[in-house]
Amino acid sequence: MRAPVPFTPPPLPVAASPLIRDDVALAAIPAAAWDALAGGQPFVSHAFLSALHATGCATPHTGWTPRYLTAWQDHALVGALPLYAKAHSYGEYVFDWGWAEAYRRHGRRYYPKLVAAVPFTPVPGPRLLAPGSVVRRALLDHAQGLVRHGDYSSLHVLFPPAGQTAEGAALGMTTRHGVQFHWANPGYRDFADFLSAFTHDKRKKVKQERRKLAEAGVTFERKLGRDIGPADWAFFFDCYERTYRAHRSTPYLNREFFEEIGRTLADHVLLVVGTRAGRPLCAALDVFDGDALWGRYWGTTGFVPGLHFEACYYQAIEFCIERGIGRFEGGAQGLHKLARGLRPVPTHSLHAIGDPRFAAAIAEFCAQERVDVGTTLDELEQSTPFRAADPHAVL
Repeated sequence: MRAPVPFTPPPLPVAASPLIRDDVALAAIPAAAWDALAGGQPFVSHAFLSALHATGCATPHTGWTPRYLTAWQDHALVGALPLYAKAHSYGEYVFDWGWAEAYRRHGRRYYPKLVAAVPFTPVPGPRLLAPGSVVRRALLDHAQGLVRHGDYSSLHVLFPPAGQTAEGAALGMTTRHGVQFHWANPGYRDFADFLSAFTHDKRKKVKQERRKLAEAGVTFERKLGRDIGPADWAFFFDCYERTYRAHRSTPYLNREFFEEIGRTLADHVLLVVGTRAGRPLCAALDVFDGDALWGRYWGTTGFVPGLHFEACYYQAIEFCIERGIGRFEGGAQGLHKLARGLRPVPTHSLHAIGDPRFAAAIAEFCAQERVDVGTTLDELEQSTPFRAADPHAVL
């Protein structure tokens, strides 16, 4: 295999070049200055990222060592990149275990690597926090420079928006595609209006699921951040742990983290609690803003048919319709989401591999994977419950 010539981007104009620093901790940056760059997206807010660090969830001890890059002009913060040195690939949801194994087989070290991401959160959103393309490019080039210098094997930017993906590709990074399931709200009046866009059989099935759950005596309550009390958090965390134990896994997040975001992001946290016979049965935690709601975590203390669909999807969709929220992101995996009105959408990631030979092999792999993902998206789209002629069926 012929090794490609390493890509070296042309220099930025000197007058426009910001000062890039890697020695300013998030805790040292005023929340208002950081959040002005985050654009209101909860997962890259100062509060959310600080909660991950302060509660011990994303720290060097857990394999997430902050290496945040910040951009400064005239002593003002003009850009930032939440960057971590990683000693493993857990909690990323863009899987590169095979790449790490290939490095190991060839006597090379894949870790540490650099990851620009929100730890444990596979939510698409801005990663290069800067309003200007010059600053975004400077941040990304600095991060790539750490790889070129040999400090890290690679750089990975996970779940950036399409525009930032294009900017990274223009700097020579390899793009990778994945699939998630999202719901779009074209302006539904209520849940019945949403179901009217379904075919008859699919609509009937959803109505049956909801009716049987009600007949089983299960009711639901939605609580916003400030209304979630200690007992609610204790029950939710028990459900959250049960979900991980059921999959023979260990949870990434602790109760202190959830209570912290409940306090600092109270206007963006929604807890759905299902109750039967006066006792809590299940809980689902969502995060939202004016544009989108993100389904995050759920669990239950007992099995009832249809419980998961109601707690995680139907309650979220009703909440979005009531508030005029345009998008519900249900995450990856789970073909059952299609039947509930969520549709397949592509996600993106960017990768810069320091070793030229591995870079060529990985670029070839990602090129074929993009073709496969495109085929998968087309096939999944044929399985949505929407009537083909209904205008609501078009995202």
